[in-house]
Amino acid sequence: MDHKDAVRLKATERYLLNELDPDLLDQFEEHLFDCQECALDVRAGAMFVEQSKNVLTETPQSAPTPVMPSTQKNWLSWLRPAVAVPVMALLLAVVAYQNLMEWPAIKSASALPEIVPYATMNIATRGATVPVIAAKPGQNFSLLVDVPPDGDFSSYIADLYNPAGKIEWSLAIPAAAVANDSLCVRVPGTNRPGGVYVLALRGIRRESNGPSEIGRHSFELRLQ
Repeated sequence: MDHKDAVRLKATERYLLNELDPDLLDQFEEHLFDCQECALDVRAGAMFVEQSKNVLTETPQSAPTPVMPSTQKNWLSWLRPAVAVPVMALLLAVVAYQNLMEWPAIKSASALPEIVPYATMNIATRGATVPVIAAKPGQNFSLLVDVPPDGDFSSYIADLYNPAGKIEWSLAIPAAAVANDSLCVRVPGTNRPGGVYVLALRGIRRESNGPSEIGRHSFELRLQ
């Protein structure tokens, strides 16, 4: 999922409302790691929802409590001007504070460079040495892959297998992304358990009906 797809699908709003199906949810969560704009929208929206819940759960002291069925009391009581006006004023104050103070701070923090754990591997060899990546739960990490030189590949596909041996995701990589026979694969750390994973690399030739596997290598993810 790219940013245009996220905007078209209104993914941010549907994500906050828990309306995304499992496939779109996984795609959007992976997209959040690469799109600062969507990540900022989600953080800001979550903050606004949380603040709104706090405001709406407070009971105004000055508003009289009408006698009505309990099933309607909680919702209809907010329609009275004595309650609705102060609540809306407080919500506007929360929005103004977030626009002036909190959201710029979040945007500034998201723009800072991040040092992520990484491991180096030669995809063409299956040695006994398994590189170890020590990362915090949910933290991104990178795999620096040595790719065998072959100018006949027009693109690549990286497949990540989880400790159970099932493919977790696939990433299409243009040939231009391989520089000096080296490739950097950025792995999002969303809810990923520790264990031994496998990265497999496939190449697509210009005159071929399908990709062919170049090699694969294991690495161990240790959560701190």
